[in-house]
Amino acid sequence: MRIDRRTALAGVASASAAAVFPVHAAAAKRPNILYIMADDMGYADLSCYGREDYTTPQLDGLARQGMQFMQGYANSAVCTATRVGLITGRYQYRLPIGLEEPLAQRKIGLPPAHPTVASLLRKAGYTTSLIGKWHLGSLPDYGPLQSGYDHFWGFRSGGVDYFTHEMAGRPDLWDGDTPIKQAGYLTDLLGDRAIKVIEDSSKGSKPFMMSLHFSAPHWPWEGLDSQAESARLAGIKSPMALLHTDGGTMKIYAEMVQRMDYQIGRVLATLKRLKLDRNTIVVFTSDNGGERFSKTWPFSGRKSELLEGGIRVPAIVRWPGVTRPGSKSQAQIMSMDWLPTFLAAAGASADPAYPLDGVDIGPALRGGALAPRSLYWRYKNHKQEALRQGDWKYLKIAGHSYMFNLADDPLERGNLKTVHPARFAAMQADWSAWNATMLPIDPESQSHGNDADSSADRYGVEPKPFP
Repeated sequence: MRIDRRTALAGVASASAAAVFPVHAAAAKRPNILYIMADDMGYADLSCYGREDYTTPQLDGLARQGMQFMQGYANSAVCTATRVGLITGRYQYRLPIGLEEPLAQRKIGLPPAHPTVASLLRKAGYTTSLIGKWHLGSLPDYGPLQSGYDHFWGFRSGGVDYFTHEMAGRPDLWDGDTPIKQAGYLTDLLGDRAIKVIEDSSKGSKPFMMSLHFSAPHWPWEGLDSQAESARLAGIKSPMALLHTDGGTMKIYAEMVQRMDYQIGRVLATLKRLKLDRNTIVVFTSDNGGERFSKTWPFSGRKSELLEGGIRVPAIVRWPGVTRPGSKSQAQIMSMDWLPTFLAAAGASADPAYPLDGVDIGPALRGGALAPRSLYWRYKNHKQEALRQGDWKYLKIAGHSYMFNLADDPLERGNLKTVHPARFAAMQADWSAWNATMLPIDPESQSHGNDADSSADRYGVEPKPFP
């Protein structure tokens, strides 16, 4: 179904979304910020976005209380690169760590001197915490505590076993810079820690910013009762190559998503119990598109591909007094927009020495429009390029180039580059001009590793060209 242009430009609520309370000016008191990010969750993996074989009642409830973005994008089709965009508010290609895609085992990471959403908000008087996944470099040079977070509890690599908290035999669970051991299913441990940090923060006088980065539903495919699968993987000397192609079921995937939904519900209930919910911005989204058990309809593609299914993600925001309950926005937003949005909400400023590429999406949150802009991507595997301008998208993948009208063709099947050659040439030139302002691709960075690999890396085949 075609997206109405006027609705898309205005970013207004859908006609069926009834307001529970009128939108009014935000409270003078600076809001707390709770940013929740899933790992490898597809666009339609929540029932409020179209999943039908299971339900996600807590996140569906959050959507009813706030705003759903229908054109939310990740900065990248893989996780390290998106996390660089998120934490810096800039295109990840401006930093060497953002070129790894995924993160290599070299000594590289997010420079502690670079301003981050955590360091900027801490400077503005916030307490800051990261619960869950880091994946932006290893100790002793790189880590959350080195990049502006007051508190870190979680894991540093791309993914860990949900029970042993190890990957390939290496323990990876941390309290700050101290390695720890704690029994329990990882999703539950992250929920418990988030609740404790919120409870502790409520006793202080400062507002808080928490990034809660779940591992779910990232591989290995393990639900609450998958101890046998965990033990099997622990017995494999180098399980990395098996994690994508060996193990997992649709049922297990549903269990992983629903357990995360349950823990998010517990965290939200804590905000309400402590009477913090009315002055807390809550965001839920994903770091990139879905894996092989995900639903990405009405899009094609998946994680590691710049097709819509690899970069389009769910995005829900509840900000009482700002977002209208039950509303939906067609504004095009991106991971790097959260930093400037949070700074604006906190009355804080960016560092002028590090100009932001993201924008404050406050106007869209209030039901208005964002200024027209272009969104750019690139990915080393298969030399992928992408550009979104309005309804139009330029895409290059596996040696083939395309132009689509996403409002008419969300599946990206009707190649219009020969129908509108002038527009195609202009978009291709625009992408090249933008790319010239970014760091060149590092030839020494790995093209695959301990995160997502491309279709060719996993299955030995290239993505099939479109007809």
